[in-house]
Amino acid sequence: MSRIVYVNGEFVPEEDAKVSVFDRGFMFADGVYEVSSVLRQKLIDNNGHMVRLNRSLNELDMAHPCTDEEIERIQYELIKRNNLEEGLIYLQVTRGAADRDFAYPKDTQPTLVLFTQAKNVLNNPIAEKGISVITVEDIRWARRDIKTVGLLAPCMAKMQAKAAGADDAWMVEDGHVTEGSSNNAYIVTKEGTIVTRHIGNKILNGITRRAVMALAAKHDYKIEERLFTVEECHSAAEAFITSATMFVQAVVKIDDAVIGDGKPGVISNQLREAYISEALAEVD
Repeated sequence: MSRIVYVNGEFVPEEDAKVSVFDRGFMFADGVYEVSSVLRQKLIDNNGHMVRLNRSLNELDMAHPCTDEEIERIQYELIKRNNLEEGLIYLQVTRGAADRDFAYPKDTQPTLVLFTQAKNVLNNPIAEKGISVITVEDIRWARRDIKTVGLLAPCMAKMQAKAAGADDAWMVEDGHVTEGSSNNAYIVTKEGTIVTRHIGNKILNGITRRAVMALAAKHDYKIEERLFTVEECHSAAEAFITSATMFVQAVVKIDDAVIGDGKPGVISNQLREAYISEALAEVD
């Protein structure tokens, strides 16, 4: 049986889900999105995702399709209709359909699409062995703090990683790591300090990032939010990423450099366990 998806006020089988060929998300990538995790049929950190969605819409002067409460009702209806125990809910808002013109159209009705993806996010087998990444040039636009659907550059980065036999890519600008292709990037120094890029227009302020940073502070880890170089990555004691789809995931190889002993590090594992514990407490 096919998934039930939501498109502009209707719950329909995925094969019947359609938007206009004139939708500006299709024409111009004029849209934003969010991805929320689902555990035990409950949304994780969803309030944070709604706050960021509203910020993205406001930054692009885009109309809000409905209230946060209405979106959450749609999300839970999709969870129910698809019997989703564990996985993700993808949400996308575009400026809507209008005849092709670079200038924003006036008074268009936003397009709202949501769908579920069943996925093993809690006991992901990758977590036990860690992932490898390569560093690539960051060719994205200057407003990476807005979570837009313009994801061609990250797709290209992931394909570069795949071609190199790696799992993912970390993007680099002026010799400094910005973030992963679809996640926030961190290293741990030999002194045990967690280092990650500071918030600004250069990176997306991840919802999982916020939660993990709070957990790290709670557990008295030293944290530095600053620029860090590729060379620092290669000599780090540990490295990891955070995202709604991976939670906390250790990185065990960056380019040709093996990180630590080539296995997920102590701090990476502790933060993953702490995040999962908090998430499960939220749904119990």
